[in-house]
Amino acid sequence: MNTRQGVGVVTATLAIVGFMTLLNSGSPIPMMNWPVETYMGLTFTIGWLSGVPNWLAYVLAAVVLILIIVGFYKIGSWVYGLVASKQ
Repeated sequence: MNTRQGVGVVTATLAIVGFMTLLNSGSPIPMMNWPVETYMGLTFTIGWLSGVPNWLAYVLAAVVLILIIVGFYKIGSWVYGLVASKQ
């Protein structure tokens, strides 16, 4: 793994942890349960706001989380590429 990929992984990790913190900041559950609670909360929100079937809400929530991870990985590696090319 080169430095650019490492920066992308760190950025994606920080983004998903920040998203979990945003959704669970007022919740009294332990931090170990935050990933599941984030997924379930996102599923509930999608299902409630759009009225789609339950199975589709679960799939859409998984797709949203995957898109957040992939998107921030790409953004992190792109920004590192911009910064590294200036040196």
